[in-house]
Amino acid sequence: MRGMEVILKAEGLSKFFGGLKAVDNVDFVVKEGEFRSIIGPNGAGKTTLFNLLTGFFHCDTGKIFWKGREITSLPAPEIVCLGIVRTFQRTNIFPNLSVWENVLVPLLRRHGRSWDLMTSIKHLFRQEIQEIIESTGLSELSGCMASTLSQGHQRCLELAIALANMPDLLLLDEPTAGMSVSESAKMLELAKNINQQRKMTILFTEHDMNVVFSLSQRITVMHFGRIIAEGTPEEIRNKKEVQSVYLGEAD
Repeated sequence: MRGMEVILKAEGLSKFFGGLKAVDNVDFVVKEGEFRSIIGPNGAGKTTLFNLLTGFFHCDTGKIFWKGREITSLPAPEIVCLGIVRTFQRTNIFPNLSVWENVLVPLLRRHGRSWDLMTSIKHLFRQEIQEIIESTGLSELSGCMASTLSQGHQRCLELAIALANMPDLLLLDEPTAGMSVSESAKMLELAKNINQQRKMTILFTEHDMNVVFSLSQRITVMHFGRIIAEGTPEEIRNKKEVQSVYLGEAD
């Protein structure tokens, strides 16, 4: 049954920076089709875990498996080619290219094409680019320079770039950073729609608990580099350890 197969598995992952245990002996499983979140206070280890899963950091201990294949030591570009794509806390776009061209860049890489200045590239992959731009709400801005976009639209563009890499697993690291409350809700609703329409597995970090609890299918809670709880939103809401450690509520 779709949504039940384990596609990503981490066993005993640890990452140390000097005496700091950023990720400490973490076991973690992601199933196909999930829309789930990782929450925790600043410094809990969420971004470091993302960096380990996507090859930007290498773990000090532990193993990572993707669809049954060990990928622990693979570099980030190879992991992207396998179908694991992530966004960053700080917007990562090409500011001097148009929205259309930003989405074209990963498509050229994926299809093994180069940016040939002797050939018109505007018509390459037109339908694919248009579908991605429409799905991220950027249709009316396709010709605009990325640097002129609002923070919210730049975040949408980063999501469009990620989608152009055709991920099976998309990791969104604080995709609503710098947004208003209403913009944050819209961004994660957009991600939820992509999960449902494209049947894409999505894992995200987020600080807005209202959004997290209203949209996540499952939630993982980290604290001091460790996973302290996992479960449905209702299960997480009712855990005393989460209430005291993360949500700031009394036992």
